[in-house]
This record gives sequence, C-alpha cells and structure tokens, in this order.
Amino acid sequence: MKKHIYFENLDGLRFFCFLSLFLFHSFHTEYIYIINNPIYHFVKKNICGNGNIGVNFFFVLSGFLITYLLIEEKKLNGQINLVNFWIRRILRIWPLFYFSVFFGFVIFPWIKMQFGQPSSETANPIYYLTFINNFDFIKKGLPDASILGVLWSVAIEEQFYLIWPIILFIVPIKKLWIPFSIIITISLVFRAFNDTFLNHEHHTLSCIGDMVVGAFGAWLIIISENFKKTIQELSRVKIILIYIIFVFILFFRNELLYSNHYIRIFERILIAIVIILIILEQSFSENSFFKMSSFKKISKLGTITYGLYCLHFIGILIAITITKKLSINTHLWQVFFIDTSLALGLTIIISKISYKYFEAPFLKLKNKFAYITK
Repeated sequence: MKKHIYFENLDGLRFFCFLSLFLFHSFHTEYIYIINNPIYHFVKKNICGNGNIGVNFFFVLSGFLITYLLIEEKKLNGQINLVNFWIRRILRIWPLFYFSVFFGFVIFPWIKMQFGQPSSETANPIYYLTFINNFDFIKKGLPDASILGVLWSVAIEEQFYLIWPIILFIVPIKKLWIPFSIIITISLVFRAFNDTFLNHEHHTLSCIGDMVVGAFGAWLIIISENFKKTIQELSRVKIILIYIIFVFILFFRNELLYSNHYIRIFERILIAIVIILIILEQSFSENSFFKMSSFKKISKLGTITYGLYCLHFIGILIAITITKKLSINTHLWQVFFIDTSLALGLTIIISKISYKYFEAPFLKLKNKFAYITK
C-alpha cells in the first residue's frame, strides 16, 4: 500500500518562483532610448533585478521535498529503494531536459539560419548530455541558445539527486544532521575561497547549501515534535516578519548581502533559511494569513513549473519576434505590457501542451516506481 503525501500550498509557491525568474529574463529591447529610460532601469534592475532568487527557492524546495519523501519512505519500508528513486527522477527530469538540449543545439541554430543569422554556439554539448553543464556555464558564460542558459540549475539538481539518496540510505535518520552540517560547512568554505559571481551562483558546491537547508527543514519537522509545534504555532507577527525579510532580500539583495566578502560567504545560506521558513509556514502553520492553495489557478499553473522554467525562453523569443515584425515593441509601455504578456501567455500554452502530451506519459510511468504518492 502506498502512502499519500501532498503539500498543496507548494504548487503556488513554485509558480511564483517561476514568475520571478520569468520577469528577471523579460523586458528585452534593442532600443537604446528605452534602455536609458529611468523607468525601464528601475523596473528591470530594481524591481525584477533579483528575480533569480527564484532558483534559490527551487533549490530549497527540492531539498525539502526530496528529503521529506525519502525519510518517509525509509520509515515506511525500513530502507530507501535507490534504483526506484533514480528511475523516478529520470522519468521526471530527463525527457524535457533532453528535449531542451536538442532544441538548443539543433533547432535553435537551424531557426537562426532561416533568418540569415549564423550560429555562434560556444556551449559544449557533452557537458549538457552528462548533466554537468553548470560547469560549462562557469567556464564560458551564457550559451548562444537562451534555452540552454537556464539548464544549469537542472544539472545541479540532477547531481544532487544522484548523491542525496545514498546519504539518506547510509545514515540513520536521527543522525542525518551530521552529514547535513558537514555539507553546509563545505559549501561555506568553497564560497569563502572562490569569491566570484559565477562560482557563487552556478557552482554545485555553492548551491548545494540551499538544498541542504531545505533538507534540514524536512528532517527537523519529521524528527522533532517541538520544532513542528513551533512552526504550527508561529504567531502572525513572526509570520509577517519572515515575509518582510524575504521582500527586503528580493529588492535589496545586492545592498544587503553582496557588499561585504564575509557576508557574501553566508549569503545563500541566509536566503535559504528565510525560504525554508516560508515553505514550512505555508505547509504547517495554523496562523497563516493565507495559504497558496486558496489561489486555485496559480496553484494549477504551479504543477507545470518544470515546463514553464525549461521552455520560457521559447515563449520569450517568439513574442520578441512577433512584436518586432508588427513594430509594437518601440515604446516602453509596449515592452512592459504587450511583449511580456504575450511571452508569458505563449510560455503557459507551450508548457501546458508539453505537460499533457509529452511529460504526462512519463509521469504515469514514474508513479509505478513510487512508494510515496503526492
């Protein structure tokens, strides 16, 4: 008999993670007079400039969910079935990931050629085929195909999924705090001695701390009744404080956390702690002002966020091409509203089609290898 676990409030959080990243990548324009407009600069840099925190959020979410489900599986069956776990991850991640890789290395250069533009791809396909493309990103920077540029985080998650269940398999549940603490320490030491933006943002040893903080949250909520009770009984003042801190980080990340070398070492961990508190508050708190599950349409979109994340640059590129052809991208308001709304709408349509006709068959097969269903 399979155990059913479903965190209904996390789907909505997933969508907002995607939306922050989408806006971070949006508002493309070739017109200098728009780029130099102070309103454009304010929206692009000050309002949406830290939207890549959505990736941090995805990492913490992954660490929380995977650890929670694996610990529950270990409690249910006495041990974790490693092979079944890896099969589930392969069936969920690989099909769309490899489609995106194929699109980036084959379809995108062909489309460019049809528009009379030469392909100038510098990315190494071997790195992408083996899920180590985050290191290619660090080495060479952004690929020519923008769809490849977002896949670095998927690679880090796959590296995490390869190693993480082995740790949970070997170490007794009550002693998991030991490897968790060691990995976070390793991550902080790496950041201290590799103080560059690309290493901090894209290297596995830097980002792994986000996932382990999420894992710590899952472990604590399972192992400690006192911790769980504390989260359940969070006062509304404390809940407000958690969200205020997150908003401050979202808008003032550079000023608060990047200005000093020593603060930068702990920057990702500090953000991850705030994020896991939001996840736990949404999942377990009894005094929440709102629950994301009450926003039905947003939560439904949250179920297709993997497709939204991987494919959103296709929507953005189609929208840019259409608005350019129709000459409706020459004013600031057009870039903000027409271009962006069209790109978001196209991304949602493409992702829904992908989920229903491409991803769903693999997901049905994936559930056959699950002991815990969501």
